[in-house]
Amino acid sequence: MIVLHAGYLDDRLTIWAESPPDAHRQRNSHPLPLPFHTGRDLLLESLTRHLSPAPKRNVFERATAWIPTAGLAPFPSSGLIADSPPVKGEVQPYPWFVTALPLSHAQATSFLCSCADKQTLAPGVVIGADLAYWTAAMRVAGSLVARQQFLPDLAWDSRQYCAVWKPVLLGPDQERLASLAAAMPAAARCLSHQHEEAPDTPASSLLHSFISAQLDALVRSAAAENRSPNHHSLHDRWQMALRRPDPVLSGDLKEIQNLVGQTREWRRPIAATIDAPMRLCFRLEEPRDEEHWYVRFLLQGSRDPSLLIPAETVWKANGRRPAALNFPDFDPREHMLLSLGQASGVCPEIDSTLKTSGAPSGYALDANGAHGFLVDRAMVLEQAGFSVLLPSWWTRKGTKLRLTAGAHVKSAFQKKGGVSLGEILKFEWQVAVGGDLITMEELQSLADLKAPLVKFRGQWVQMSAEEIKAALDFWKKRPSGKATVREIVQMALGKPMQMGALEFDGVTAEGWVGDLLSQLQGSATFEELKAPKNLKATLRPYQLRGYSWLAFLRRWGLGACLADDMGLGKTIQTLTLIQADRAAGETRPVLLVCPTSVVGNWQKEAARFTPDVPVMIHHGLTRAKGDAFVESASKHALVISSYALLHRDLEILKNVEWTGVVLDEAQNIKNSETKQSTSARSLAAEFRIALTGTPVENNVGDLWSIMEFLNPGFLGSKAEFRRNFFVPIQSNHDPEASGRLKKLTGPFILRRLKTDKSVISDLPEKMEMKVFCSLTREQASLYAAVVKDSLDAIEGTEGIKRKGVVLATLSKLKQVCNHPAQFLGDNSAAAGRSGKLARLTEMLEEVLSAGDRALIFSQFAEMGEIMRKHLQDTFGREVPFLHGAVSKPKRDAMVERFQSVDGPPLFLLSLKAGGTGLNLTSANHVFHYDRWWNPAVENQATDRAFRIGQTKNVQVHKFLCAGTLEEKIDEMIESKKRIAADVVGSGEGWLTELSTADLKELFALRKEAVSE
Repeated sequence: MIVLHAGYLDDRLTIWAESPPDAHRQRNSHPLPLPFHTGRDLLLESLTRHLSPAPKRNVFERATAWIPTAGLAPFPSSGLIADSPPVKGEVQPYPWFVTALPLSHAQATSFLCSCADKQTLAPGVVIGADLAYWTAAMRVAGSLVARQQFLPDLAWDSRQYCAVWKPVLLGPDQERLASLAAAMPAAARCLSHQHEEAPDTPASSLLHSFISAQLDALVRSAAAENRSPNHHSLHDRWQMALRRPDPVLSGDLKEIQNLVGQTREWRRPIAATIDAPMRLCFRLEEPRDEEHWYVRFLLQGSRDPSLLIPAETVWKANGRRPAALNFPDFDPREHMLLSLGQASGVCPEIDSTLKTSGAPSGYALDANGAHGFLVDRAMVLEQAGFSVLLPSWWTRKGTKLRLTAGAHVKSAFQKKGGVSLGEILKFEWQVAVGGDLITMEELQSLADLKAPLVKFRGQWVQMSAEEIKAALDFWKKRPSGKATVREIVQMALGKPMQMGALEFDGVTAEGWVGDLLSQLQGSATFEELKAPKNLKATLRPYQLRGYSWLAFLRRWGLGACLADDMGLGKTIQTLTLIQADRAAGETRPVLLVCPTSVVGNWQKEAARFTPDVPVMIHHGLTRAKGDAFVESASKHALVISSYALLHRDLEILKNVEWTGVVLDEAQNIKNSETKQSTSARSLAAEFRIALTGTPVENNVGDLWSIMEFLNPGFLGSKAEFRRNFFVPIQSNHDPEASGRLKKLTGPFILRRLKTDKSVISDLPEKMEMKVFCSLTREQASLYAAVVKDSLDAIEGTEGIKRKGVVLATLSKLKQVCNHPAQFLGDNSAAAGRSGKLARLTEMLEEVLSAGDRALIFSQFAEMGEIMRKHLQDTFGREVPFLHGAVSKPKRDAMVERFQSVDGPPLFLLSLKAGGTGLNLTSANHVFHYDRWWNPAVENQATDRAFRIGQTKNVQVHKFLCAGTLEEKIDEMIESKKRIAADVVGSGEGWLTELSTADLKELFALRKEAVSE
């Protein structure tokens, strides 16, 4: 495990890192090497793939990191690296030697971009808070470059002058930098080359230096030039130096100093404008009656934008300042003239007003000029740092009155459902202005005006001749059209339409199409159904709404993604739909595909809630194939299989006429190119459902893959989706593209969180659920071997020895169910070998994505250590582990850290050490990884989170391996709950009293236990 850090040292972003301490690190120098600093080889290995060009071994250097230290024990930045030392005396910064890698500005740019929006750079390589901070600062530099807020300058660099690009910081930028400087982590400025004094550079100065350097590098790389500077004037050489990697400007010192003075004088008006308490403002005023449009000059308060002083007032002051302009050392007349002079360089009309006699107060425009100001001049003036005020009808987002075209669909009212997305419908095209329908004659009249801004029905409208011509041509050539239901729904939900200069304004409809669209768009509610009579459960109100929503989309043949938070009951809502279908006379089966780790869970939940629904498990080595499978599947309402078999048995699965296909944990098809994704899409069915708590796991591309399964072609081809949504959203963070995608997919995704008040009010205070997992083949093989050896030993012993053998067998089988590495004790790899651990990892991923926190209990310290390493490597976050060997001070520190707002989100505890006496109300999930088989003990552990002070609803997840002794013992406990205290007692001793025949039945491994 490595935690990467970054500081800004000698004007270079400098990388260093922490890793778990190595007892062999040298300690014979001053300052001492940080016990957990990462050496050159390991640091180089973790960075090489992410730096271009790759660093050479000789560029690493020694730096001093001032780390909080108690005595001579430094504090690690994260519990991933080491435990914090006990506090003895005062904690203060102390110099420690670390191996550091200074980056060039170009390397820093690419490296910080690769770290953006990530917590880990690679498995086992975690991005520290200080490195994440410099990534955020890099964004500020990039934003300034994108807005072209920089100017050329010359700077003295200890021995020589250099050509540099310097940022121009406007008011909002300065406020943003002040906030960012205040948020700088102490670790971001802990590096130094001195070990006598701690670094004391102010955060604001360090941040400004970093942003200036990165801005200079970004601008220089975009304006690269390799021409030789020989035989050119000093000014030419300066301009070339601004474009070269080497910024040094050579020449006569006095001549260079003269150029510096000229540059400062050139920059002075700009600096004066930026720092002034008022700024020049331009307001576009609409014409009154037959008058022209008018651009009025004003002064606007830099801190109070509501303060507006017309230019006429400034000029009439005659040396006396108006009360509103009484700022020290500020001359409003001089500032107005200076600012107008600057603005004239980007707006010729302003230049013309300065050349006329009299004091300029603004200038008049015709309709063409006003349109040019709205679409062009205003933006240029704002980019130059001036304020621009435009009419509200122009600036209100989404309310500009533009010429648009929409489709109108007429349909009969009697159709109620079962529609095919491929059904053809007729529609008529309609043209509107600002939502008001317009006739062909009115449109022709607007064309005759030949003006880009026209007044239509009392409101100003932007309308180009190109738009009007396009609308007329479009209307004449295509008064009506045909489209499939899929295309109509896509158009209604905002799918981008290519219509040239004309904007598309959606779909209006009558009849059953209108009903369908209004329900999908949310303007009309779908019918809330009653739960089927044979359902053995009482649905909570939100579950009843979820079932009704699934039934609504299923009735129209549209795919649905139920994306409820973990624990809200996606399983029971789906089973309710299948039960209702069966009750309505549906005889065809539903195929449910899920991870192998939850096959048993689905089987148990179906038996519990919908016992009348016949279930078939298509799983394991003895599963039916060929005609036998088809015949058997047709006799069941629900066929449960796994993703592992989806591609392998695809040809068999295709031979069944499925009424529906359900994908549980549908993030398994997030990669649309995998065999299981293409196999899922190839299955024919009347309806499709995806169940997932994380519909977007990595990026919005995951959503395309899920929607392509649910409603094929709805988001267009993958190339179209990438062009219209993926690139704008992932690369450009385009909110408009995000809004369009949400509008397009929203009707087919039901996402409800436990934090929603409407959901919370429906949840119990504590919800307990059992999670049934499968064994891997390795686990099954070990399990069978333990059972064989143990039964032989049990039959040959009696009395106290027999009890000992039974208890030892129970412990061994528990260990096998937990993980082969625990049973074997060989410190082997953890991933991919345990069904339980795989399911725990999946569920914790959802817990973390929801911002929740969890306690994970195991009765085995060795299993806790296996989980700790695996979870830390997987999620790149500290996972503290409290067990019996942890001292009381460390135990108290762990609890305090977990309870803190910024503490680790996961906490591992052994059942004995952490089962009583702790207050851990920060957690709202409790996982019992292995069972104590004593409800009282488990409830005591659960009550570490479910106790006074808990403000959230607590979900308790009890893990069981289906088809093993874990499931059978759980069934025995459930059947005896009323007398549990008498029969079960404490611990597992009661199991030793079972007969050998009962033990054989208890230990026997059923076929459903093994995953494929």
